[in-house]
Amino acid sequence: MSEESTESIIQSAILDYTLNDHDQALEKLNQVLKSEPENVDALLAIAEVQFSLEQYDNALTHAEKAESLAPEDIHIKTTLSRIWMEKGNKENAESYGAKAKMLSWKEQLKTPPSEN
Repeated sequence: MSEESTESIIQSAILDYTLNDHDQALEKLNQVLKSEPENVDALLAIAEVQFSLEQYDNALTHAEKAESLAPEDIHIKTTLSRIWMEKGNKENAESYGAKAKMLSWKEQLKTPPSEN
């Protein structure tokens, strides 16, 4: 699968998700993962769809795999925080929330302040 077609499938799945067609979104994302099992964008998107369907264990599996591939991704840390909160593990949720905040601060420090 070419990078362009992969991206368009993921974008189409996200549109399906926003239109509440979760089954179609999952089908498209799973199609991507069959050919590219380490596609971080697809892993994160499927985790988000599963989270919205309250399939927290499946969402956690996909989010953890995404994190193993992209450990410095703020969005993945945030998703993991939300999943752990729903699973009732406040300690893990707060830990991932703090990691996301620290990554955000790192990004802010990379951008020099504008001079007014």
